Amino acid sequence: MMTDPKSNTENHEPVITQETASQQAQDDIYTSADIEKNKTMAGLAYLIFFLPLIVCPESKYARFHANQALLLLILGIAGNVILGIIPVIGWMLLPVFGIGMLVLCIMGLVNGFGGKAKRLPLIGICDILK
Repeated sequence: MMTDPKSNTENHEPVITQETASQQAQDDIYTSADIEKNKTMAGLAYLIFFLPLIVCPESKYARFHANQALLLLILGIAGNVILGIIPVIGWMLLPVFGIGMLVLCIMGLVNGFGGKAKRLPLIGICDILK
């Protein structure tokens, strides 16, 4: 009995999706020495976004997380101003927006301290800092 090689369950080759390939290409940009040396600064960027730019300006990894933190700060300020201006509905949405911002901040902290260069969902596609 012949089986189709694609349906063979014993073939354990990893499936590479576009997301996996782009993440792997992004991780190749940052050297492991750069990541290990600047993990702390990358994580602290989500508390004070400009700290890595002052302490380790040559680190691409720390600059990446400083950029993500700056995007988060801009979104937080803009969202609070816009929702604060809109009466009643905006005021009711402010706590939900705050929880969403907290979740994004925690994701950034975990990625920064964990040595990962993952972009934040929804807002991470922009690059302000080059």
